Amino acid sequence: MSFWQLQDGTEAQTSTSFESGGGDIQPIPNNTQLIAAIEEAKWADYQGDSYINLKWRVMRPAEYANRVLFHKVKVFGMATDKDKAAVADKAKMMLRAIDANCGGKLSRLNEAPNDMDLMTALVGKPMAIKVQVWDMDGKKGNWISAVAPAKAPQSHPTPNTAQAQPAAQQRAPQGQPQRAPLQSAQLDDDLPF
Repeated sequence: MSFWQLQDGTEAQTSTSFESGGGDIQPIPNNTQLIAAIEEAKWADYQGDSYINLKWRVMRPAEYANRVLFHKVKVFGMATDKDKAAVADKAKMMLRAIDANCGGKLSRLNEAPNDMDLMTALVGKPMAIKVQVWDMDGKKGNWISAVAPAKAPQSHPTPNTAQAQPAAQQRAPQGQPQRAPLQSAQLDDDLPF
């Protein structure tokens, strides 16, 4: 069997041009709430500006599952340029919230995180995000306007609900809260936005 054999048994023809078809993927609508996780986090540069590039993979709802969103977190600004400084401040607050949802590892650093710090701290933790649509020079895409925990924290149990908890959780030592692993059913709960 030849490497160039197609599924129908014929061989791919030699040609200097090919178009696979398909179409433009439309952006996810404004104010859509999703559950997503970062699958890549690293520094990038564009025209002399350094920023953190986050690659998010959508998990829920099913109609957008596996869509990829790129998030430029522009944490550096210039004090002389008030607009860039304001963008940088918002970006740092966004990064801090993302980090808090992922366990807070970056917040312990005083210096800018490196690529390994970003990957270790941010990758693989599901969280709720809200997306908006950008439209520039005839092109459209999504940007992330808000992040929150994947599931809103529950209130303290009442005496009746405490009895319904498994005995193993009731015997947890004080000062060491039990944290249940994130189940996929939890991801379907109402989003916090």
